[in-house]
Amino acid sequence: MTSTRPSTGKNPHGHAGPRRNVSARQAVLDAADDLLVERGFAGVTMEAIANRAGVAKQTIYRWWKSKVEILLDNLEEDGEAALAWNHGDGEPLAELVGQLSRLQAFLRDEAAGAVMHSLIGQALHDPDTAQRFREGFLLAQRRRDLAGLRNVLERLDCAPTGDAELAELLDRLLGPIYYRSVVLGISSSPEFLEELAHSVVGQAREGRRRG
Repeated sequence: MTSTRPSTGKNPHGHAGPRRNVSARQAVLDAADDLLVERGFAGVTMEAIANRAGVAKQTIYRWWKSKVEILLDNLEEDGEAALAWNHGDGEPLAELVGQLSRLQAFLRDEAAGAVMHSLIGQALHDPDTAQRFREGFLLAQRRRDLAGLRNVLERLDCAPTGDAELAELLDRLLGPIYYRSVVLGISSSPEFLEELAHSVVGQAREGRRRG
């Protein structure tokens, strides 16, 4: 599987060494994705990644401390591209439904979904992975989601005035999708996503009327 993610050369986790060879870095990220899909989390080792990528294992350890760090880099880069909010000139509710569809597609994607599920599972019994996962991908994506949802609700004239109210609406919006995909392993129909978007917008409007 060949990744389409941009080769940024970023070092978001403060890894031990510089990444001077962008193509080698990309080969490592792609190899980790492929091995995870083929073998599962337990089957991904630094040695296997090195062999698949054609990069010396010592070089990989200069860039990342563990396979978890490699997978986190994969998730952050793929998520930033795939889950960006598209603010255009279209109808805000349709835009919101489209964002929910992109989230579901990301969670159900063969590679990105496998990385997400694996890291969630690892985080359940590894506090260090849990902390890195939350402080990296999850926190960054939540900021983007909060900003995206506020933009949509402002265009619908029903954005809440407080941050806590907005965060609660976001949880109501995204929670069912994460639960159905990650816990139950099922996809939501387009009708379900549309009803979910309408429901949360309705709650926002009701909150503005009460306020």
